[in-house]
Amino acid sequence: MATEIRVPALGESVTEATIARWLKKEGENVAADEPLVELETDKVSVEVPAPSTGVLSKISAKEGDTVEVDAVLGMIGEAAAKAARKEKSAGKDEKAPAGEGRSKAGAKKQAVAGRTVEVRVPQSGESVTEAEVGEWLKKEGDRVEADEPIVSLETDKASMEVPAPAAGIIRKIAAKEGETVEVGALLAEIEAGGDGAAAKEEPALRAAAERAAPAPSAGKPLSPAPRRIIGEYALDPAAVEGTGKDGRITKADALAAAKAKDGAKARAPEPAPAPARETGPREERVKMSRLRQTIARRLKEAQQTAAMLTTFNDVDMSAVMALRGEYKELFEKKHGVKLGFMSFFVKACVHALKEIPEVNAEIDGTDIIYKNHYDIGVAVGTDRGLVVPVVRDADAKSLAAIEAEIADFGRRARDGSLKLEEMQGGTFTISNGGVYGSLLSTPILNAPQSGILGMHRIEERPVARDGQVVVRPMMYLALSYDHRIVDGKGAVTFLVRVKENLEDPQRLLLDL
Repeated sequence: MATEIRVPALGESVTEATIARWLKKEGENVAADEPLVELETDKVSVEVPAPSTGVLSKISAKEGDTVEVDAVLGMIGEAAAKAARKEKSAGKDEKAPAGEGRSKAGAKKQAVAGRTVEVRVPQSGESVTEAEVGEWLKKEGDRVEADEPIVSLETDKASMEVPAPAAGIIRKIAAKEGETVEVGALLAEIEAGGDGAAAKEEPALRAAAERAAPAPSAGKPLSPAPRRIIGEYALDPAAVEGTGKDGRITKADALAAAKAKDGAKARAPEPAPAPARETGPREERVKMSRLRQTIARRLKEAQQTAAMLTTFNDVDMSAVMALRGEYKELFEKKHGVKLGFMSFFVKACVHALKEIPEVNAEIDGTDIIYKNHYDIGVAVGTDRGLVVPVVRDADAKSLAAIEAEIADFGRRARDGSLKLEEMQGGTFTISNGGVYGSLLSTPILNAPQSGILGMHRIEERPVARDGQVVVRPMMYLALSYDHRIVDGKGAVTFLVRVKENLEDPQRLLLDL
């Protein structure tokens, strides 16, 4: 049985990916859960594992192709050893005397006829324990041939079709479309053979099943997911182009049709892109990665959507640096992680967000969504571009827990092993350009958030203290905010609270 390799779900906001490279070639043996192909999405690179053991018989999507979620990447066939055993078994049957072969065949046919054969969920990989019934390809009362596909199953790694284990008539369907079933669970029962009375019953059963089942529009059967979307958006199934097997409408097809319907309003025609200029003898043209394209698009969208404004302040880092210098060795010895500056900034921002909640909110149409949780994104620069992993519930975490999480994010960001869910859902972002030597900047919002704090390098500068000019380690702070939701007073107050919490860290302990 061939198993399809499909693009897995990549996150709520990710609908497509680019084939970065195939780790296996056609004809090579693969083991279940062995990485086969690397996909590059808007946010991160992911490896797609083999859904089962076998031979990579076909590669459907080439390197550089853009594929949608659930698109077929390739096929895995039976392992060479298994095929060889089948050929050997066939050879033995051929060598058997003709009379003996006929005798065995007759006995087998007699034994099989009328016997009930169970169709169960097959094993599809060591880490796969359950699947969702995608679509029944046959109905109760239908006649099926041995190895004929009767139902499609969808796992978190691939989709596959389950064949009939024997020829006969489907007497019972035990699992409905959309149900989640475990490996080994009963899917259906087939009456093997189906001669005589069984064959006479077949037309009546088929007619009854056809009357009971809803007629698919334009001959395109619908599985539960696209059926729900088509119903919600009042789409005509006949007008939706199916890209699945045999022209079936997939969830991605239904979503694309719904998006096209919503976006059918008149738009001004976009200007044609300017032709690419010729490169000079000492120039090199390199295609932008999907991550870089996404960064460019999202930053430009943030500029065009939000009413961005930046306010500045400076902070005396003497108190934090003294505290860090006094306890860093003991801190590292106890918690196994170094005490840096980021945990202080995360805590200072959380305290300020509680006082100025609009900085922790977002605009949704004509509504404002106030968030009573504090998930702080920490911008991390990598060779591939900027990523923003999120420290969840930062208000409930200690300095040590925050430092450990940020250190882990930094390592995995550079390795490209961050998960998509770790970079989604932040409520506020902190960007530290100071690690690169930046003195001052105006950070761009991470939409749909309404605020982002920019940190910068620490440098000794002369400042006035109690009528005296003294030298202090100073840092410029920049808060970019969406002026549609955050007023100037709120933005300035927020930044002043961050400054106060850093210049007097005891305020964090006393929750002042």
